[in-house]
Amino acid sequence: MSIKLYNTMSRRPEEFKSIEDNKVSMYCCGPTVYNYAHIGNLRTYIFEDILHRTLQHAGYDVKHVMNITDVGHLTGDGDDGEDKLNKRAKETGKSVWDIAQFYTDAFFKDESHLNIVRPNIVCKATDHIQDMIELIKKLEANGHTYVSGGNVYFSIDTIDDYGKLAGLRLDDLKEGARIEVDSNKKNPKDFVLWFTNSKFKDQAMVWPSPWGVGYPGWHIECSAMSSKYLGDHFDIHCGGIDAIPVHHTNEIAQSEAASGKKPWVNYWCHGEFLLNDKGKMSKSSGEFLTLSVLESKGYDALDYRYFCLSGHYRSQLKFSFEALDHAKSARESLVKRVAELKNSSVCDLGQKAQDYKNQFFAAMENDLMAPQALAVLWSMLKDKDVTDGEKLALVLEMDQILGLRLDEVKPLSETKDDIPEDVKALALKRAQAKKEKNFALADEIRNTLKDMGYIVKDTPQGPVLERV
Repeated sequence: MSIKLYNTMSRRPEEFKSIEDNKVSMYCCGPTVYNYAHIGNLRTYIFEDILHRTLQHAGYDVKHVMNITDVGHLTGDGDDGEDKLNKRAKETGKSVWDIAQFYTDAFFKDESHLNIVRPNIVCKATDHIQDMIELIKKLEANGHTYVSGGNVYFSIDTIDDYGKLAGLRLDDLKEGARIEVDSNKKNPKDFVLWFTNSKFKDQAMVWPSPWGVGYPGWHIECSAMSSKYLGDHFDIHCGGIDAIPVHHTNEIAQSEAASGKKPWVNYWCHGEFLLNDKGKMSKSSGEFLTLSVLESKGYDALDYRYFCLSGHYRSQLKFSFEALDHAKSARESLVKRVAELKNSSVCDLGQKAQDYKNQFFAAMENDLMAPQALAVLWSMLKDKDVTDGEKLALVLEMDQILGLRLDEVKPLSETKDDIPEDVKALALKRAQAKKEKNFALADEIRNTLKDMGYIVKDTPQGPVLERV
């Protein structure tokens, strides 16, 4: 179980050593459910899924916790701007609770399509308000808070290592103190632990607290929920690279100040941005792609997963439909090859096959080098000195990490002879329409097939028809 992970805290790859033998405690920042997750967000969850699978394959019992931010943080990470859920509620005329549930369901639908293993524990912020209040009370008792303008703030001047994850220097922060963002703050980098009615009169989600009726700051949510389920010291904390300078920096400050334990987390792992023609994909720009949009254009969610596997999680990845087409073609070729192999029987590995296995898992255990692992997979499939039975055994084990659902691929020999020829012809005509991006015709044919008593499903092996 020799795994290396790049630790953002130390800025270098480190050999992974769990706190408890054969067990891993891992916390991942989940979605803020005021809108759909865009494909850049989903890239981070795919990386975390690959990490989960790699640790599990290496023999660890993984306790994976992920939060759902359904209280909604502000449009700015520095305690500024509108509340995102409130803003969405005003735009749609729906309640904040309905919006949060709708987008939570949409998020998990995307994760299911991407074959992402659901975390062991999924915790909603709204279910843990009392835990947050108790954590703030502990920080207050330890002398790390102050009340100003009706809000409770964390004072970064009460600790001596604020900003260590992001490499921020306290002297630089003090020099910037003249730049006032919130006049209630003693230091511009101080952050809100609890907002009261004094700041947002129309806040929809509010709870009673020792400091007044209000709601929690964004950063306190993750600290409270992670410590509740994983304790004051755990193995791995994951998220997107954009969380480093503010959110994760503030999590560390308040968590270590509350418990007095350092470090709070042993390994910090961050996924890089997905880029488009305009730069980083983001919701704030109003222009982003969702998984459902890709699917409506004829792509399988696993085409996008394969696309993400083609780049290392710590490298920026440029999205284009041309690149996605290449990923789709590669995945379809892989599925077709596996379908051919399914006519063979899994067998024990000879030495050459074992060498391929060792190379594949060595790549994945070396900071999740998925592109290198995929290259090993393809080399193995093309090697005439490895039998089909060995190839099938290898590809199924490799897919325990890749997560491309290769175990569900049907043998190439399976046919559907009971389906009428005119129905098959319509299915092929629909496939051609989708290839030509004539989605209106494809939808029309799909509805016709449904009226005839058949559901058509797109697979890399071609359209598959099932009776209604």
